[in-house]
Amino acid sequence: MRTVGVIGTMVLATALFCGCNQKAVAADPSGIWKADYDAALKQAAAENKYVLVSISGLEWCGWCKALESEVFSKPEFIAYAKDNLICVLLDFKQNGRATNAEFAKQHEMLLEKFQVQGFPTVLILNPQGKGIARDGYQRGGPVKYVEFIKGVIAANPVK
Repeated sequence: MRTVGVIGTMVLATALFCGCNQKAVAADPSGIWKADYDAALKQAAAENKYVLVSISGLEWCGWCKALESEVFSKPEFIAYAKDNLICVLLDFKQNGRATNAEFAKQHEMLLEKFQVQGFPTVLILNPQGKGIARDGYQRGGPVKYVEFIKGVIAANPVK
């Protein structure tokens, strides 16, 4: 699994809406973000799609807000994600508690399972749910980020 350090520490996950909370997935105008990780894995396996898991602190994390505003909210990323990915948002308060009440237990367990050390954390999983890349905020906008994802997928084809 590839790991990229950002701003001196490992930064993992993804962000959705700047300043949002548990309503982020419900209010998602792009329609690409899901809250239920388990359901997302089942959908990915059924559709043979890779999974992008964004682990974020959208209310308080500046890099998470930057990732959202510079990448995840842009049409280039949204169009690619709709056709090629299953996207999951795990959003957390600064105290480590999940903002999504319905899936709080699941999200908090995943935070530990993935050994998240910083925010944002972005995980790319293959259609079987195996982690193949770990990343965070990258400068360069949506086109550069999509190219990064395409490279990860190309290097980890489904067998």
